[in-house]
Amino acid sequence: MKRLLLVLLASTLASAQPRTPEPDFNRARDEAIQILQNLIRIDTSNPPGNETKAASYLKAILDKEGIPSEIFTLGEGRGNLVARLKGNGKARPILLVAHLDVVGVERDKWTMDPFGATTKDGYLYGRGVFDDKSNAAAALEVMLMLNRSKAPLDRDIIFLAESGEEGTPSIGMDFMVQQHWEKIDAEFAINEGGWVLEENGKVRYVAVATSEKVGNATRLIARGTSGHGSMPRPDNAIVHLAAAIAKLGEYQPPMRLNETTRTFFKRLASVSPPNEALLYANIQDPVAGKVVEETFRNANVMLNSMLRTSISPNIFNGGFRTNVIPASAEAALDIRALPDEDMGEFYATLKRIINDPAIEIVPPAPGASRKATPPSRLDSVMFQSIENAQGAVFPGTATLPVMFTAATDSAQLRAKGVQAYGLGSVLSEEDRSRMHGNDERLSTEGIGKFVELMYRAVAGVAVAK
Repeated sequence: MKRLLLVLLASTLASAQPRTPEPDFNRARDEAIQILQNLIRIDTSNPPGNETKAASYLKAILDKEGIPSEIFTLGEGRGNLVARLKGNGKARPILLVAHLDVVGVERDKWTMDPFGATTKDGYLYGRGVFDDKSNAAAALEVMLMLNRSKAPLDRDIIFLAESGEEGTPSIGMDFMVQQHWEKIDAEFAINEGGWVLEENGKVRYVAVATSEKVGNATRLIARGTSGHGSMPRPDNAIVHLAAAIAKLGEYQPPMRLNETTRTFFKRLASVSPPNEALLYANIQDPVAGKVVEETFRNANVMLNSMLRTSISPNIFNGGFRTNVIPASAEAALDIRALPDEDMGEFYATLKRIINDPAIEIVPPAPGASRKATPPSRLDSVMFQSIENAQGAVFPGTATLPVMFTAATDSAQLRAKGVQAYGLGSVLSEEDRSRMHGNDERLSTEGIGKFVELMYRAVAGVAVAK
């Protein structure tokens, strides 16, 4: 009788728990793709941005669903949308973040209209489909799904569709953090920066960004004597600048692992074929590590960048006529530093490597770079929920914490104490190489899986148990 009473009590308690019906993820995929297509067709190339047009489109959807939202603007046309689903306040909010601006395009190098949102052979093409309008569409779809389910929430869900991430954060995340923090203050955030790697039609792992490198836009300036091009000079500024860049091109800053990258390579080794696992497991070996580093440098530039502060010369300017020796020449370096890099010592090292008094190294102005911040925790309930969601959506795969080699506005959130995690859609190495490039694309099925992954991760820590 006692055992029967216990069974009945357990059954009663279980039935008393709120149950949320399983969403129709196929419907969610189709709706998210439609939203994404409409976002792509709104040209928000930065500059000039014009993100308010995209924010207004999203707000119209939210208004129709009865979800309160506001648009905050610092500069004309540079809107930031904030929407909120209210919970019971038992826990602090989750912030879903995506930026609405995109980088510009070289239209003549695209095989289709970059703002046409064309679907072809299972892929959706368009500027921003990867970076970062798929995150905006997925986050909005998660808000809609939770709102329609009427599921009781233990915490508020906030959606921030921001402006200016692509180079002008002062009118986007910086503006929101400094002047409207009460609108986006949260315990956890889900932003861009991660991805789901697919190889040969099969998902290999889910990468979750818990840290990121720090951008330091640096200039090299060479100075010499101007003169007639018919009389070559040994102090030709272009010659000196080219030699300096060649030296930096050969230089590999030393490898250094942190908690995130150490865990990343350990877990990557556990889900990799034996020949690859051998590389990942021996990165820090004093002998084999050198072979591993050189292999990465030639065969996997992303992993190579993850191991060290990186230097990429991306712009070269000098001269104005073929028969005039210029008095100066300049190059722009994209330096992505490890979070704990001592930049003063790093620039001193570059000066020693260049070893040319004609070259001046000009670091970014104070405050021009995002701050280096501690990585987000791997033992939080949010990271655990992401792992649980990964197991449900992509069974048999692993969740890998990753240090994102580019930069996101999660840095400003981490600086405020928010545990921010980067997620992203399903993609191949080829898809990833098209980020900021030509014919940017994502698979439509992969976008659907991404929506499901984000929904399960958010619901896992927000829906009342």
